[in-house]
Amino acid sequence: MMDEHYFYSIEHQRTTTIKIKRSVFICTLEYVDSIGKAKNFISRISKENKTATHNCWAYILGEKGDVFHCSDAGEPSGTAGKPMLNTMQNHDMTNIAAVVTRHFGGVKLGVRGLIDAYCASVENTIELKKLKKLIQAVSILIEVTYEFNDFLLIQIKNYLTRIMDTTYTDKIVHTIEIEQKDYAKVDRLLSEYQSRGKLKFTMIRQR
Repeated sequence: MMDEHYFYSIEHQRTTTIKIKRSVFICTLEYVDSIGKAKNFISRISKENKTATHNCWAYILGEKGDVFHCSDAGEPSGTAGKPMLNTMQNHDMTNIAAVVTRHFGGVKLGVRGLIDAYCASVENTIELKKLKKLIQAVSILIEVTYEFNDFLLIQIKNYLTRIMDTTYTDKIVHTIEIEQKDYAKVDRLLSEYQSRGKLKFTMIRQR
């Protein structure tokens, strides 16, 4: 079960191949964050597989996955693009594009068979690796004394998405990332410690 209210994507392009009744289905997924990038990806994969019988596609964009489009690319209406799109939506995905390349093997699958095949092709590719949770993130630079470091890390551990970098000089300098929704709480906490001379901090990036 995915975390409620979050959306997911992938970090790197991934591909799987399945064979159903002699037809070969090759699904390629790619992270995209604009319609232009989605169209470029679809065009590139389609050109790379221009001898295929079909290059069906779907994409989802937006913070809440509210921009989407799909195409059956010559398959019977509703048997390819929509099942691909539905499969990604069922995984709460956004900023994602999929192309399923089909090489026809001579055996017709029928409407139900096509729907199942395109769903399975996308599903297998999604499940190849763990999905990446998409968050609105804030990066914070913290300069802390050695004596206070362990205590600080305990106090902020529940807010951390990751520690991006740490350097050691006369002080310890952490670059941390937290979710934007937690920034007000972390800001209050760090401001209190800064007023006591235990650390210095600054927000360096939002994304």
